[in-house]
Formats: sequence, C-alpha cells, structure tokens
Amino acid sequence: MLDVLKFKEPDRGKSQGKGQIKVDEVSITFGSGKDAHLAVETTSLDIKAGEFVCILGPSGCGKSTLLNAIAGYVNPTTGAVRVDGEVVEKPGPDRGMVFQQYSLLPWKTVYENVAFGPKMAGHTRTEAGSTANTFLELVGLKKFGNRYPAELSGGMQQRVGIARALANYPSVLLMDEPFGALDAQTRLMMQESLLEIWNKFGTTVVFVTHDVDEAVFLADRVLIMSAAPGRIIEDVRIDLPRPRTTDLASTPEYIKARQFCLDTIKAESRKAFEDQNA
Repeated sequence: MLDVLKFKEPDRGKSQGKGQIKVDEVSITFGSGKDAHLAVETTSLDIKAGEFVCILGPSGCGKSTLLNAIAGYVNPTTGAVRVDGEVVEKPGPDRGMVFQQYSLLPWKTVYENVAFGPKMAGHTRTEAGSTANTFLELVGLKKFGNRYPAELSGGMQQRVGIARALANYPSVLLMDEPFGALDAQTRLMMQESLLEIWNKFGTTVVFVTHDVDEAVFLADRVLIMSAAPGRIIEDVRIDLPRPRTTDLASTPEYIKARQFCLDTIKAESRKAFEDQNA
C-alpha cells in the first residue's frame, strides 16, 4: 500500500452513512467443467460511505466482472457482496450504473430518459419530472431536456447517463469506463464535472478505468487488480487535496502515485502476456 500525503478527508455528510460496500472472499467463475473460467479469485475489500474508489488492472483481469457483482448483474460463485449490510443478489435502486456506451433510450427525450427511473419506481409524473429537472440542472443540461440523445455530443450523452443513474437517489454509483470513448479534452472536462457532482451529491462511487492518470486524479483510493484471475493486490491511498485541478499532475505526490500504479500494472500485464504465450 502506498501512502502519498495525509489531508483531512472531505465531509461526506450528504451520503448520510449510506453506500458502504463489503466484498467478502468473492470468487466468480463462468462456465463449468473443462470450460470453467475463473474471472475473479477470492477477493475482499471494504469501501466506506462517500468514498470515490477507482479499480485499475490489466486488460481481462475481471475489473468489470467485480463491478457487475456489486451491481447485482453477476452472482458470486463463492463469497458475498454487501451494500449497507444487505447481501446483493440482484440489481436495485440503491446502485446506479453508468456504462461506457451511453445506453440511453433513443426514442425518448433527454428529460424522459432521466424521468424514466423515478416513474418505474412508482413516483407520480410530477414527482418524476421534478427529479429529472433537478438532476439535469445538476449536470448542466436542463435546457437540453427536449432534445433526443442523437442530437447530443458524446460527453453530453454521458452526462445524461449520470443524471439518469442519480435520479433514483442511489447510495452507490457504479461506473464502467464511462469516459473511455471520449476524446482527451472532453474526457478531462467530464472528469472535472464528475468530481463536482460527487462533491455535491456525496454518493459512494466505484469507477472502473484502464487509465492510470484518470484514476489518480479522481480517486480517494485506487485498487489495483492482478492479471487474470483477478484479485486486489494493491490498495493505493490518493490523499491529494480537494477540490482537484489539472495542476496537481505536476506535483511530486501525484507523480509518485502515478508511477507506483503504472509500475504495478506493467508488471501484471507482463505476467498476463507471458502466461498467454507460455
């Protein structure tokens, strides 16, 4: 574990103590018999309410599989995932999900996409509309409510995706490489926007990425997974001050954390390459 610097943790009172995640001795296997594939191997971790945690690792190490287990899309073969003490067995409104692909309903307007979740949860049309407007304003897209997804840029569509995920007031926001398809400038703007939203909303965020700079810039902690079968091998504390700006990238503390993560992932990627060519 790498300690970078010690700063006072930001106040996470808005989360009201919700969003605690415990992964307890989880293994995930797909298939059976000779076709069985161990994707995640005996992994345990604890995430406190309101933390921003990034998961890094070489390609194919099980990052998304672990995230999907927290979401409830994948059931552990052994062990258990708990959110606020409750065992996760299926998706639920306490966990919002944002994918790399925008996954918006193309036949619905931006406003309708965000209001859809609250309506399905049983809220009235007025309540759902009020919630949609609240979160579209939060992501800076309220004036685009009558547009359709195809009329928006990639970054704007992803902001709608974030608003939609937050519209059910989840205690946990799960993000699977959400900015991977964006150009470099838009990606940087989205990272800064996400941190502003996280600071306002106070939810727990678990963010999967393959980009070391993105992870160090965003996270309180960076969890690094081994080559497949994946398991957590490093828990890197990123105690850089908040709010964060791009100026941090030139500081010794940032560079130290970045280099440690790069070296660890490089070593794991080399193992994966050697195993594939053995």
